[in-house]
Amino acid sequence: MTTHSHTHGERTAVQKAAMAVGAVFLLVGLLGFIPGITTNYDQLSFAGHDSDAMLMGIFQVSILHNIVHLLFGVLGLALARNPEQARKYLLWGGVVYLLLWLYGLVIDHDSDANFVPVNNADNWLHLLLGAGMIALALALTRHRNRKPLTT
Repeated sequence: MTTHSHTHGERTAVQKAAMAVGAVFLLVGLLGFIPGITTNYDQLSFAGHDSDAMLMGIFQVSILHNIVHLLFGVLGLALARNPEQARKYLLWGGVVYLLLWLYGLVIDHDSDANFVPVNNADNWLHLLLGAGMIALALALTRHRNRKPLTT
């Protein structure tokens, strides 16, 4: 598998993955602003643990949380135009989500430190997102730096 397009308009697997991840983040960010899909929508606050709005009734969200998803989505789509940038988006985005997972594990969810906000469901999702994004970045570009064997 190569990481560079052979013709104009042909996208590599890592670019397609970054586009898909970016599109999902955009969708999730938008859904966080839709009453019904986001339960307790009338309790959506800008930031903080006191936002009782829940995306799909599971994931605690706030206006800030939704904006972060939207920005992450736009970034993914923008960086997907170039194979190396797409790889970096998936790799470093995955690192960010693993750090967010760790953050969610160590903070008191009822404290002001939970400004994003996150709950236990968010923590598990962040772990899966982080690991998944890093796995995509590495698996879809694993041959890019391999040097030919010489005898």
